[in-house]
Amino acid sequence: MQKGNKILIVEDEFIVANDLKMILRKQGYEVVGIASSVAQATAIIENKRPDWVLLDIILKGTETGIDLANELNKAHIPFLFISANTNQGILEAVKETRPYGFLTKPFREKDLFIMLEIAKERFNTEHSDMAPPVKPMTDKLSQEEIIGKSQVFSDILSQVELVAPTDTSVLLLGESGTGKEKIAQSLHQLSLRHQQPLIVVNCAAIPLSLIESELFGHEKGAFTGAQNRRIGKFELADGGTIFLDEIGELPLEAQTKLLRVLQEREIDRVGGDMPVKINVRIIAATNRNLEQEVAMGRFRLDLYYRLNIFPIAIPPLRERAEDIEVLAYHFLKVYNNRLKKNILGFTSHVMAQMQSYPWPGNIREMQHLMERTVLLAKESLINEIVFASSLDGVHKMHIVQNEKLGSLEEIERAHILRVLEACGGKISGPGGASEILQISTSSLYAKMKKYGIKADFY
Repeated sequence: MQKGNKILIVEDEFIVANDLKMILRKQGYEVVGIASSVAQATAIIENKRPDWVLLDIILKGTETGIDLANELNKAHIPFLFISANTNQGILEAVKETRPYGFLTKPFREKDLFIMLEIAKERFNTEHSDMAPPVKPMTDKLSQEEIIGKSQVFSDILSQVELVAPTDTSVLLLGESGTGKEKIAQSLHQLSLRHQQPLIVVNCAAIPLSLIESELFGHEKGAFTGAQNRRIGKFELADGGTIFLDEIGELPLEAQTKLLRVLQEREIDRVGGDMPVKINVRIIAATNRNLEQEVAMGRFRLDLYYRLNIFPIAIPPLRERAEDIEVLAYHFLKVYNNRLKKNILGFTSHVMAQMQSYPWPGNIREMQHLMERTVLLAKESLINEIVFASSLDGVHKMHIVQNEKLGSLEEIERAHILRVLEACGGKISGPGGASEILQISTSSLYAKMKKYGIKADFY
C-alpha cells in the first residue's frame, strides 16, 4: 500500500502480534507499534498517526476493539478486524463500526494481503475526488426504468454514480422485488465495460450438481453427458460484468471455488488441465442477511468481505413512500401502451390505498398489480384496486372448500403447488416457497422434479 503503509497492530496475544508484525514488514509495510489495550493504542495513535489499524476484538482491560473502532471512526482512521470471534452478536456489533475488512483467525499470509488490497480499493473509491469519466446518471435513468424521487432513492443513485465507473465489486442488499437487477444493469451501463457483456446468473436456480459447470464451464468428456466443451458464465462475461443474483443461495463448496476465482482472477473448467485467466467485474445481490448467514455457518466470512467492498442497501417500497405515486404512474404509462388503453390516472381514494399498503412484494408486486388493474379498468380513472393479499385470502378459502383426500404424495404435490402459487413462483429468500415449506432450495427443486412441477403449473 503506498500512502497507507503505516500500520498499528492492536492485539493482546504477543506471539500473534509479533508474527503479524514480521509478516507485514516482510512485505514492505511499516509497523508503527503493537498495543495490547485500548489505552496503549490511543497513545500510539496520538504520537504516530497510523494509516491503518489491524484490530482484535478482545483486548486487555475493560475496553474492547469495538470501543476503539468507534474512536478510530471519529479520528477518520480506517481499520480492519482480525479476530477468532464470529458469532452473530459480535458480527452485528462489528458491522456497526463500518470496518474495511474482517479476517478470521487462523489465516494465511496471502489472505491478509488480499484483505489489505481490498480495503485500500474500497477506501480509495470512497475518498476519490475524481469525477467519473461517464455522462451523468440523469441522462440515462429513463432508459433503465429506474424511477424515484425520494431522498433515500437519490442517495442510492449517488452511490451508483460514484462506483459505476470503477472495477470495484458491488454487493446489492435488499428484499426481493426492490429492483436489485435494475441497479445492476445501471452499474454496468454506466461503467467503462458497458460495450462488453453483462451476464446475469440466478444462483438459486442452478441445480446443486451443475453449479461448477454452469459458472466455470467444462471440457468435453469431463463427466457423463459432457459431449462438448461448455463455456461457463464467468468466461462469457470476460471483459464485462457478471451479476450473481441471490448469492446467499450458493452452497459452501461453490462459495469456496468462487472465492478462489475472485482472488486469483482465473477459473478452472471442470475436467480442464490449465486455469483460464478472466477479467470480470463482480456485482452480487442477496435478499438474505449475510452476517446472520455467516454466524450460522452457511456463508463464508472471507467471501462476504471479498464481495462487500461497496455495499448498496436498497430499501423496500414501504420505506420509499414518496416514490409510490411516481412508480404507479410509470407502470400506468407502460401498460397503457402495452394494452392499448387510455387510463388517465387514479382517484384520490385509490392513491391513498396505495400509499398506506405495505407492499410486501415491493416494486415487482406493484408492476404486476398495475398490469392487472389496467387490464380490468373500464373507465378513464382507476377507482378500485384489489391487492394481492385480498386475492390470496379468496383463493385460500376456495382451496379449503374444494380440497379432496388423497395419497401422501398427492397431498405433498398439491401443497407445494399451492405454496408456489401463493409466492408467485418465488423459490428462495424471504417469503419464498422454500422458506414457507421449511426445506432447502435444493430439496424443493428435487421435489418439484419428482412430481413434475414446472412453471406452467403455477
